[in-house]
Amino acid sequence: MSGNEDLGFRWYVVHTYSGYEDKVASTLETTIKNRSLHDLFEDVKVPTEMVQETVDGKTKEVKRKIYPGYVFIKMVHTDESWHIVKNIRGCTGFVGPDSKPVPLTDEEAEKMGVEARRVELPFNIGESVRIIGGYLKGQIGRVLEIDVENNVVKLSIDMLGRATTEIDLDMVDTLE
Repeated sequence: MSGNEDLGFRWYVVHTYSGYEDKVASTLETTIKNRSLHDLFEDVKVPTEMVQETVDGKTKEVKRKIYPGYVFIKMVHTDESWHIVKNIRGCTGFVGPDSKPVPLTDEEAEKMGVEARRVELPFNIGESVRIIGGYLKGQIGRVLEIDVENNVVKLSIDMLGRATTEIDLDMVDTLE
């Protein structure tokens, strides 16, 4: 779906019994699918991360919940959607004053890792770009890597031989 923000899709957080996060998310996804509720619900997430754990001298990577006891739901808040979520077994209610749902801001959703920042860049890896700010302003570089998460681009610049540097994404522009 495109333009979901226009329909009022926002991220909400629900509290669950400990260990019920995946079950609540799965049950809600099944309910959405079976009842064709895609006009009310867009996404359900239990944010996880991979961490190194050492047990008995052996290190292995394991998936760990970033926010134990919570499920994130991108939905349109209506009486119907509220009742559907509230009646999922293992869900204890929405996060907010008096358990009234309060949506996350876009910034909060991005910082909490439930909504990736969408960035459309006018250039790709391998293309040449012009540096438009900072001490290298006016230089031309070839894009080696793009790191949207850290807002930087790694460039190869032909200066005194060869050099590579990292520049903020907003300091580079396409060649025209």
